[in-house]
Amino acid sequence: MKERVFTVKNKAGIHCRPSSVILNTINKEFPYHSFYLETSDGQETELNSILTLISLGLSVGSKAILKVDGPDEEKAIKRIGDLFENEFDFPPR
Repeated sequence: MKERVFTVKNKAGIHCRPSSVILNTINKEFPYHSFYLETSDGQETELNSILTLISLGLSVGSKAILKVDGPDEEKAIKRIGDLFENEFDFPPR
């Protein structure tokens, strides 16, 4: 299992649209992996639904630990961790 600490950089935090991008990427690119998120207060949850991710209330500056288990952990942790640190712009310019 690989782990990565990240900081949310999106000004509006991880709301509906970023959550959708993150979960869609997980489902399309890493279907045989399990992803978990541990927040700074010690709450750990599996990333398997948009509502679960939104309910964590990750705002700008929030730090959390992303954990991944699967056949290509290195690629998965980089790709999904980068999405959590992305500054999303909706609608895209």
